[in-house]
Parts: sequence; C-alpha cells; structure tokens
Amino acid sequence: MSTSLSTYLCTAFLGLSTVLCTGLSTGAYAQNTQNAQNIDAPNVVPITAQLTSSGQPTAKALESLAAQGYEAVIYLAPPHVSDAVREENIIVGRQNMLFVNIPIVFNKPAVSDYETFAAILQSLGNKKVLVHCQVNMRASTMVFLYRVVVGKEDPVLAYEAVSKVWAPSGPWKQLMLDVMQKHKISFEPY
Repeated sequence: MSTSLSTYLCTAFLGLSTVLCTGLSTGAYAQNTQNAQNIDAPNVVPITAQLTSSGQPTAKALESLAAQGYEAVIYLAPPHVSDAVREENIIVGRQNMLFVNIPIVFNKPAVSDYETFAAILQSLGNKKVLVHCQVNMRASTMVFLYRVVVGKEDPVLAYEAVSKVWAPSGPWKQLMLDVMQKHKISFEPY
C-alpha cells in the first residue's frame, strides 16, 4: 500500500461488532505539543500522552487531530446517531489516520464489545489514540476496563477518569462488573 493520502474502507467482524477501518498508512504523522484539552468535544479526558477519551468532536476538531499528533480514532457509537459527524471516517482517513467504529448500542453493551475494543486498542501499540462516543460514557467506561484489565492499573485510580464524566449504572455498571469478574479484578464502581 502506498503512503499517499489514498484511503480505503474495510469491514471486518470481530465478535459481534462491525469494525470499519479507514486510512491505514506507514507514513510519518505530524506531531506538536498541543494537549487533548484542545479538542472541541464534550467531556475531554486526557488519560496519557498517547490516549484520550471524549464525547463527539466537531468536524473541525476531527480535521485537526493529525496536527495534534493523533494517529487513530476509535468511535464507539453507531454511526447513525443524531449527533454523529457525517463522514467521520473520511475526515480521519484523509489525514492518513486509522478510523475504527465499534457501534455499541448504548443500552446493550456486551462483553464482546469490550473484547473487540481491547483487541483493537492493544493492536495500536504506542500510537496516539482518541477514543470517543457521544458524551464520553461508552468511551470512558471502555478505556477504564482496558486500563485495569490490559494495563493492570489500580482500578481506584483508573476510575477517576470515569467519574469525571459519569457514574455508570444499569447495563454499563453490569458490564464493568462482568468484565472485571472475568479477569479477577475486585472493584465496586460507584
């Protein structure tokens, strides 16, 4: 594959989720020192220098992600929700960034959704990644689970990023408990 700005779209099934990938490249990415707070989106929560979670960025914010050093975007809501940015995959792909959509139905998150997310995020290695949904509920929860399961972080500390956005309840709290129990992690989300 060339390193030009050409993009392609692929659909793959991992678990029960559909994943859309756009704009894979081996080219270099623009880097600068702007921090994640410069993303025009609700509930932006920088996790590390390489990982940020947020709600839906504006189209203009998406257009500037590569200039901020981002190399991938993982979008965790169905692409047809009312406030989704149309053609987000194209906007991201034009910047030679990877775009992945895991369309998690808000009231029915599944362990398989987490497993798909974790496999994708882990495969990105040290790339700078924005994980987002609409208001950072799905994203903050999935990032928390990844941090404690894959990253082996202290759940009390990792949960602080979630609590900046919301207190998961109902199916989201149950998802957290199910995933943590599966991985023998003892923590009660509040």
